[in-house]
Amino acid sequence: MRSHPTMAVAALAATGLAVAACTSSSSTPSAASVKKGGTLNIVAASGQDHFDPVSAYGTWDYMIERAYTRQLVSYPSVNYASLGDAGWKKVITPVADMATQLPTTSNGGISNGGLTYTFHIKPGVTWNNGRQVTSQDFLRQYKAFGNPIAPVGNSGYFLTTIAGFAKYFNAEGTYFKTHKPTAASITNFQNTHSISGISTPNSSTLVFRLVQPAADFLYILAMPFNSARPVEYDSFVPDSLIMRQHMMSDGPYMISSYTPSKQVILVRNPRWSQSTDPVRHQYVSKIVITLGQPNATTQVDEIKAGTQDLQMDTPFPPQLIPSETGSPNFKIWGWSNTNPYIVFNLQSPDSSGAMKNLHVRQAMTYTVNKSAIQKLFGGPTVAKVINSAIPPGNLGYSPINIYNTPGNSGDPAKCKSMLAAAGYPHGMTLVDLYINDSVNTSLFQSVQSSFANCGIHLVGKPEPISSFFVDLGNAPQNSKPNQWDVAQPAWIPDWFGINGRTTVQPFFFTNCAVATINYGCFSSGQVDSNINKALKTLNPSAAAPLWHHADVLAQQNAVIVPLIDQYNPVISSSRVASPGSPTVLWNPNIGNPDITNIFIK
Repeated sequence: MRSHPTMAVAALAATGLAVAACTSSSSTPSAASVKKGGTLNIVAASGQDHFDPVSAYGTWDYMIERAYTRQLVSYPSVNYASLGDAGWKKVITPVADMATQLPTTSNGGISNGGLTYTFHIKPGVTWNNGRQVTSQDFLRQYKAFGNPIAPVGNSGYFLTTIAGFAKYFNAEGTYFKTHKPTAASITNFQNTHSISGISTPNSSTLVFRLVQPAADFLYILAMPFNSARPVEYDSFVPDSLIMRQHMMSDGPYMISSYTPSKQVILVRNPRWSQSTDPVRHQYVSKIVITLGQPNATTQVDEIKAGTQDLQMDTPFPPQLIPSETGSPNFKIWGWSNTNPYIVFNLQSPDSSGAMKNLHVRQAMTYTVNKSAIQKLFGGPTVAKVINSAIPPGNLGYSPINIYNTPGNSGDPAKCKSMLAAAGYPHGMTLVDLYINDSVNTSLFQSVQSSFANCGIHLVGKPEPISSFFVDLGNAPQNSKPNQWDVAQPAWIPDWFGINGRTTVQPFFFTNCAVATINYGCFSSGQVDSNINKALKTLNPSAAAPLWHHADVLAQQNAVIVPLIDQYNPVISSSRVASPGSPTVLWNPNIGNPDITNIFIK
């Protein structure tokens, strides 16, 4: 799944707190248990880094997008307790959202040997101005993916699946090498060029033609990138301030006001109809997001006091978990992720040229004290040390331990020896980009200490989460001095099940000209070949070793340093709950609680 603020979880073995979901198996509200009205209050460090669903790609973005965007297919919020602690890992499939039905081969929605997907949009699904959402609104969204200002968060999923998408995307890139990107020029390009693999036979029908059959195509379409886009957005530069202040909605809520760095307010969308939306609800009257509170402990205090109800983009502080043990408003949810990890900027022109040197990156990998980081995030009960990009429980996972150190505590002596052999006997100074909240600052300090043991001095470059991932993924800027050399992002698979495309391809596939999470701009023909072979292999069992081998090759190249795989702690105020649950329901595909399935008690 998209990037996530690094989560902090304290060890629970001594407290006896089990990792658990909600206790009820029903997510269907009843008149007796659900009240409508009131205000849901959410506190954030900096809030969404993108409002435009084309470029929005964080769990904090998804949390709010759930209220004002809709897709052809989406994920319901369900109670996973009936499936056991690891129930979320089992088959979690999208359901029809705006589409009249989920396409299958039996109903004719999937045809031509798996190459054609046909969707029909429900009548009565409207924008907040009352206009019916059309197939052209979806086509407009896909045409906006390659815009030069705020492009799609992960183009790889679409470049490798939809016919003609790569050609269109490349043409847009070429066009804006000689044209200034304005609202008018972006709209002009999109209106005068087509994507051969996407057609709109009529206003309610959307047809996709694929490059090759893709068993995971419906999962790709369930991502919020695939939201409908109203024609009104043609008047704005994508994700600009003026666009953010004129967002439209086809969901249960709409943004009524946005004050940068201070507040976002959503109110009910009067044009939304529950009868057309099987996954969202409109329980509360208003949602208020307060920005500018980076201290996680203060956020928790406000939630316990009832002045706030949920956290948005800040990890739960580990030192508070023992005191929350047993609270009905606190849950540890099972999950699977590479969260956090260390990434090296292979295109960084650092003064010593170190980041381009494989032996330096390998030496740095050896010195990292993963055990200390595991303890920082809660210990082995809830934070598992990993050495692969593919986290446990996902397609292609198999243990990798190329850079083995005693007790996962690092080996500074080996690091120093390797650095000396690589021509750096006196170490080096590097820039480390990290998120400036309290938990991620502690993570940076731990990483800084690991590298200091090897003679490497990290100069911290703290940023709010709203700009961190933007700057991390800004490939052209990152090839300039003093941007960043090392960083600590986080990654959660975009879906679970048949998901090699989301656990390996985004990290390592060569495509640094567009937005991906290949932040360091790694490129390997051998890795690309394995990824391409895996994508063409529809049988998951046969694809798994290909995904694993691509992961091994990337680890040999020391592209990233996987650290831990975490569960996710969520606290809510005693004011709020979800249907069928004493606390709020968490959605693993959103990566946060589903705010459209929360009511005020």
